[in-house]
Parts: sequence; C-alpha cells; structure tokens
Amino acid sequence: MRTVHTACHPRPRRLPCTDTRPAPKGRAWNEPRSASATPGAPPPDSRRARHKMGIAADIAVIVVAGLAGGLVAQRLRQPLILGYILAGVLVGPYTGGITVTGVHDIELLAEIGVALLLFALGLEFSLRELQPVRRIALVGTPIQVALTIAYGFAVARVLGWDPVAAVWFGALIALSSTMVVLKTLGHLGLMGTLAGHVMIGMLIAQDLVFVPLMILLPEVADLGQGAGALVAAVLRAVAFLAAMIVGGTRILPALMARIARWNSRELFLIATVAIGLGVAYATYLSGLSFAFGAFVAGMVLGESPYSHQALGDIIPLRDLFGLLFFASVGMLLDPGFVAANLATVAVLVAVVAAGKAVIIAVLGRLFGYRGAVPLMLGLGLFQVGELSFVLARVGLHEGAVGPDAYALVLATAVITMAVTPLALRAAGPLHAWVRRHHPAEPPAVINVDRAALSGHVIIAGGGRVGQQIARALQSVGAPFVIVELDHRRLEACTAIGLPTVYGDVQAEPVIEAAGIQRARLLVSTVPVPQVAARLVVDARRHNPGLRVIARATSIAEMHDLEDLGADHVVQPELEGGVAMAREALAALDRPAEQAERPVDAVLDAVRDALSDEEESDW
Repeated sequence: MRTVHTACHPRPRRLPCTDTRPAPKGRAWNEPRSASATPGAPPPDSRRARHKMGIAADIAVIVVAGLAGGLVAQRLRQPLILGYILAGVLVGPYTGGITVTGVHDIELLAEIGVALLLFALGLEFSLRELQPVRRIALVGTPIQVALTIAYGFAVARVLGWDPVAAVWFGALIALSSTMVVLKTLGHLGLMGTLAGHVMIGMLIAQDLVFVPLMILLPEVADLGQGAGALVAAVLRAVAFLAAMIVGGTRILPALMARIARWNSRELFLIATVAIGLGVAYATYLSGLSFAFGAFVAGMVLGESPYSHQALGDIIPLRDLFGLLFFASVGMLLDPGFVAANLATVAVLVAVVAAGKAVIIAVLGRLFGYRGAVPLMLGLGLFQVGELSFVLARVGLHEGAVGPDAYALVLATAVITMAVTPLALRAAGPLHAWVRRHHPAEPPAVINVDRAALSGHVIIAGGGRVGQQIARALQSVGAPFVIVELDHRRLEACTAIGLPTVYGDVQAEPVIEAAGIQRARLLVSTVPVPQVAARLVVDARRHNPGLRVIARATSIAEMHDLEDLGADHVVQPELEGGVAMAREALAALDRPAEQAERPVDAVLDAVRDALSDEEESDW
C-alpha cells in the first residue's frame, strides 16, 4: 500500500488482518480474496496513449466527466457531489473506457480539496448560529454521534468486521450531510422552520465533532498496545489549539490587514490559500491531521473582519479541488463489487437509515421538541455525510478500512443522500397518520381567556411577522390567539403577555384549543408550503365561514393556496417589489394615481413571468 502523507495521519499503518487490494468483480463481500487479485489499473495501451499529457490529461477527463455528472445531478435535483462521485466511478480504473491513469496523483491533488473544503468550513463556522438551538446542538449532537458510533459498531460486528473496522464504521455513519440537508430544506421550503433551525444547528455541531474524530480515529488501532498514542495525539491537538488561539488570533488578522491595504485581490487570494495550506502543513509536521490544521486556520481567520472576503475568494478553488476530491472518492469504488453485493448494500442502507433516524428522533423528543419536529429531525439527518468520505479515505490509507468495506460504506452513503428529499417530504403525512392513531396530550394554553375565544383571530406562527400582526390587533382591541411550536418564540410571545397556544398548528387538538370553530379570521404566517396548504384545508373543514389570509413563498404557491380556499394570499418578495416600485415612481414626482397604473401592469407581468418560470424550472 502506498504511503499518502495527506489528510490522514502521517504515520501510515496497515493492520495485519486487512487486505487492501481491490476486490475482483463479482466477488461477495465476505469471500476471501484470491492470491492472484491485483489492483485495477487502466490497460497499458491507454497509459501510452496519454503519457505525454500526464496529470493534465487526467484532470481534463475528470473535469469534463464532473461537468456531465453535475448536470445529471442538477437535473435530478440531487446534490452536485453525487454527480461528481458518479463521474469518478465512470473514469475510475474499474469501468474501462476513458479512465484516469494517474489515480495516485489525483488522490494527492484531492487532499488539497479536502484542506480547502475544511478551511472554508472553518471560515463559515460560527457559534453564534448555535445560540437559538444551543442545548440540542452542543449537548445533544455529541450524544447523537456517540450513540451512532456504538450502534454502527454493533452492526459491523454482526457483519463480522474486526473491532477496529467496526469503530470506523460507526464513526463514518455518525455524520450527516450539510450539503444534502440544506438543499432539501431549501427545496421543500423548510429553511425557516423550527425543524430546519435544529437541523442546521446539529449539522454545525457535527462539523465541530468531526475535528476530534480526525485526531482520535487513526489512533484506535494502537489502543491494544496502550493509550499512549491516543493521549499524545490529544495533547498535541490541545497544544496546537492553544497556540492558534493565543498566537494565531493576533498574527493572522494582522497579516491579512497589512495585505488588504495593498488593494491587490491576487495577493489577498494567495495569502488566504497560504494561511489555510500553510497551517495545515504545520499541523501535519507536528504529527496531526493535515485537514485538522486547515479547519482550525479557517476558524481563527473566520473571527477577523476579512473572513467574508477570504471565503468569497476561496470558494471557486474549493469547488474545483472539491470536484477532484469527490471524483477520487468515486474512483476507489468498484461498481462490479457493489453489483455483486446489492443485498448487503440494501441491508446496510435500511439498518443505517432506520437506526440513525430513531436515535436522532428520540434525542429530539428528549430535548423537548414536540409535534412533527422529532420525526423531521430523524428523516432529515439519517443520511451519511460528505465529511464521512474524508474519514473513509483516512481509514482506507490507514489500513483500518479495507476496500470492500469502503465500497459498502460509499454505496450506503450515496443511496441515503439520494433518498433524503423523499424521506423528509414524507415527514408531514407520516406525522399526521401517527396523530390520527395516537392522539397527543392536550396542548398548553398560556395567557388565553377562553371566554374571549369567539369571533377572534388565530395567528399561525409567533415569529416576527406574527408578533407584528398581534400588536396591530392589540391596538384596535381585537381578540386573537397565537399558535406556536418553537419554544424560543413561545417564550418571547408569553413574556410580553400575548395569548398563545403551544403546539403544532397541523395537530387537531392544537387548532381546536385555539377555537377554530368559533374564530372569525385565520392568519397563516407559516413559510412552509405543505403546512400552509394543509392549514387552509383544515380551517375550511372546521369552519366553512372562516376568512383566511395566508403567506406564500412563491407565485405558484399563491395560486395553490387561492385554489384551496384562501381569501387573500401575500407573497413577501412580490409585495416588497411592488412597494419599492411605488416608492421609485413617487421619487420621480409621479402623481399617486398615475403611479398606480404602471405598478399594476408590472405586478401582472411579474406574476405571469414568475408563473411561467416556475412551471419550466427543471
């Protein structure tokens, strides 16, 4: 096995019980390897045909294949990284045709992609983003990772893996995919929901947990000889962190400030890359992970005033080298082996997804989240994440994860990523089914005069928009009640005396506790299309004479809500554009009645254009 001095531990090891040769196609995962099995490689003719171009030809092949794979992924509404992995499989040494000849060289370049990926992750990292969900993020996420590692260890041992490989397997399935979850939340309109906030908080905390995993996992094999290597690695990491906090927070911002004064974008970019890769190499020389140093450098630089510009400059490089990394991940996968072991892959996908989803959902419940939130957390975070690919590469080069295990984990990760949007979309209907068969406990009612719940207004959502509506109703003495599920928003509403019902507005007992049958008006501020649509339907069913004002996130959703029975639908971006158009015409001294005509015409044109655009959006 070749020595790779990159994101893995600098002292390459190989477990005596681990065979790292690629699997012959068609061989089952638990069959012994034959002595004649040799690493897959492109045929000699292919090597001679492109030897003059060398690595340049390989990069060209990967970039073109990555573009094709990315287009396919985009067309299927999947994360681009899945397309890049598919491209790597197609140009890898196991598929024939146009293949990459210098796999080892691409792997070395890919490690720069790992470093830049984690450097950018460090630049984006902010503990302030965890503040609203700090309990489950900072306490619950480490518990989730530990429980998932233990669960994965048990699963791997049942499959017959040795203890070291089983620990690695547990760690590989413990992390979730930030890219997949963010894309899915945005596509389903769940970004602003309580479940969305909790998922993002847990993903940020998982990124933080990833750092000690990078340090500790390579030392697992040495535990049989004692914990000395593990303790030494921890002490080195603590010393490095202390040095970066004490010295790095002073030196790096000062260096960037001096370079920024020269007003040279090129020098600023080079300085940013030099800091990320330079600190990473320094940690490697000290016996720690190359990727760990890049992440810490990003975190330190992220606290400076230059973090946003540094991140903006580094993103194109990160994306380009990230393509090389994810393609190299795919190149190590033997599709013939996966095809011969589809049953094993299917079992792993089912076991990993179900077990991880249950762990996360139960933790969500234990940390006080109710309604559909725990279910959405489980169905949103059950997949295996992209940082697991980084760990898998480390384990492969350490000899702790063999190529067969690597192929199984990679196939499991790709499949769980691909089905995440479908699973999260099913959370709402599944929660409704559970509610019908298992009625919930009575919802909490705070600051509510039940006798006044007649001819009142129900405000679905106690965020900024809901509170503004509540203040307006208070000013005219109109009775109202807010329905809110988010604990933080609930406390904010009750602290200022607003009448509030705690619970999920989709739950029958909650909407009944708000007096839906006797209400005069329902105002839905919910930004989630599926929830808003169901709320309109349920409101009409409980109270046919109820007037409904709803919020939409798109023009298409406006039409859908109107068709479902909403009396008036507000689309914030559209209304904001109309208001700005009026102000622009007023600034040009146009009379008010003259200004309304072009505004109405623009409004109609915008609605038509956006409707056509959304219908053709692929």
